[in-house]
Amino acid sequence: MTKNIQNLDDNKSSVQTKAGELILDSHKLSHHYDRIEAWENGEKIAPVSVDMALSRACGAMCSFCYAMIQEPQERASIKTKDALNLLDDFAEVGIKSVSLVSDGESTLSKAYVPFIQHASKLGIDVANATNGWEFEKEKIDQVLPHMTWIRFTVGAGTAEGYSKIMYKSEKHTEVFERAMKNIRYAVELKQKLNLDVTLGIQMVLTPDFKDEILPFAKLALDLGVDYGVIKHCSDDEMGTLGIDYSKYEEMYPLISKAENMSNEKTKIIAKWKKIKDKGVSSYNRLYGPQFLLQLSGSGLVAPAGQFFNAKYSKLHMGNFTDERFIDIFKSNRYKKIMDYLASPNFDAQTMMGTLPITHYINEALNNHASGKARIIPNKGPKPLHVNFL
Repeated sequence: MTKNIQNLDDNKSSVQTKAGELILDSHKLSHHYDRIEAWENGEKIAPVSVDMALSRACGAMCSFCYAMIQEPQERASIKTKDALNLLDDFAEVGIKSVSLVSDGESTLSKAYVPFIQHASKLGIDVANATNGWEFEKEKIDQVLPHMTWIRFTVGAGTAEGYSKIMYKSEKHTEVFERAMKNIRYAVELKQKLNLDVTLGIQMVLTPDFKDEILPFAKLALDLGVDYGVIKHCSDDEMGTLGIDYSKYEEMYPLISKAENMSNEKTKIIAKWKKIKDKGVSSYNRLYGPQFLLQLSGSGLVAPAGQFFNAKYSKLHMGNFTDERFIDIFKSNRYKKIMDYLASPNFDAQTMMGTLPITHYINEALNNHASGKARIIPNKGPKPLHVNFL
């Protein structure tokens, strides 16, 4: 019997904050049902959201960094003209949001500030994940009023642990101090200007650093951010990063204890679904990229970050620094690659890395297509960041 639910329910993994409902451990597809219907009817759809970077450069040396697996690629920053043209193309095809995350530190790019301001002008929601090292007062002043959310990567709750995970060694705590200074300023400015932007910090959890879980939660409360999120670490299909997913279960009590530290202002949230999936996908078809597309900081357009590496060149759709994105989107190659990923010829369980950014979406769309759990339109109040799937 087919269940009519919003993929194990969109709202099942949400947290109520002072600003509204925050969904970090599920998806928001039911709020974009027009795209679901068009997709189900076999129409070519524009992604609701794009995840990208403005550069592949990054000063951090994170031990959990998936971008290191995505070599070799260009590390030059994207030119401002190309970045703004990209946004114009996004607006024309109907893309609703763009998050600067992907495989580089976008705050290093000269295009960073004009990109965010232009996105806001076009009515495209814009967000950013950053280590915060170069996200200093001048940049914060210029972009914060235009942003939907900013998530700071904070690998640990102690200065020594942070520096060991994200930089050269535990002795180099200056990077921790710099990041904390910039995060505190962003929190202060948000409060001063009464901005709607959501500010959070994120810990990419690996079993070797379980002792940093509770200090991370304490740090989130001390900083006064809206949330601190604890998530799994992704790996490729060869296990290059060496993540032992079997050890995550040992950390469940600590993660739960951290969540219980939440207060009215700051919520501590674990991405339990991905953590408990232990690096294993329940789906075979990769439908998600049709709704959430990823672009590299090199300009490469590919279905997912797991395919940025040159060895997956057959899945590379083009480069928006060489040709306009709208032309790539309208090309036969774009459609053929999306059709291939949605076909029995592709197996997401064996032919790509673990738990991609589209994981929740892939799971929901596979359940919807099979009739296991149909997505239904959500006519209720919209959650925060509704255009970020």
